[in-house]
Amino acid sequence: MQYPIILIVVCLLIGLSKGGLGAALAVLAIPLLSQVMPVRDAQGVALPLLMVADWFALWAYRGTWNMHYIWRTIPFATVGIVIGTSLLAGLPNQTLKHIVALFTLFFVLYRLFGDRLMTSEYQPRTWHAYLAGGVSGVGSALANVGGPPFTAYMLLQKLDPLPFVGTITLFFAIVNALKLPGLMIAGIFDINRLLSVIWVLPVLPVGVWIGRYVIKRINQRLFERFMLIMLVLTALILLFG
Repeated sequence: MQYPIILIVVCLLIGLSKGGLGAALAVLAIPLLSQVMPVRDAQGVALPLLMVADWFALWAYRGTWNMHYIWRTIPFATVGIVIGTSLLAGLPNQTLKHIVALFTLFFVLYRLFGDRLMTSEYQPRTWHAYLAGGVSGVGSALANVGGPPFTAYMLLQKLDPLPFVGTITLFFAIVNALKLPGLMIAGIFDINRLLSVIWVLPVLPVGVWIGRYVIKRINQRLFERFMLIMLVLTALILLFG
């Protein structure tokens, strides 16, 4: 009985995340699923849920994404996915979680205290996009923890909520699709994984709709504070969970 309840909760969190309430919510999927199955199996179960939710999220945020950030980050995210998938069998997930958590906390601190630490405001650099894309790709392939570094990078761009969420939505839809071949070759994802979770898929659009409804009515300052809090909480979960 425990597994179905956790699976429903995970689906709702993924839907809310894809609906705009923060990648941190989707990051909780693996820790929750790992309570009732090995982490390796949890990754295989989470991937079809994420990919189905991506379709609903892409429809909800169609036309709102900023392709400038997609073109800059996806090539290096692809490299990161290849590296992450290659290391999946050998590198402990906990090690990667710690790396991603520290990377995320660095960007949160920079966003909060950057104006005090530097005489000039943050200036975007091309390599920032490369780093965010690459780390997100590795983290996503290894443990589905690619959301925090890319979210932190996007926060530094100071976009309005809709293009902010739309760009993140498209980025991770592409990343999840790119992960599929490697995970299939590694035997982590197969058709049986999809069949085992197909009954809970209707929960996903409900979560996406709720997230989309809330994001359209939230104040930008409040939205950014909420995202920063989610990033910190996610980093702490990755460090100590």
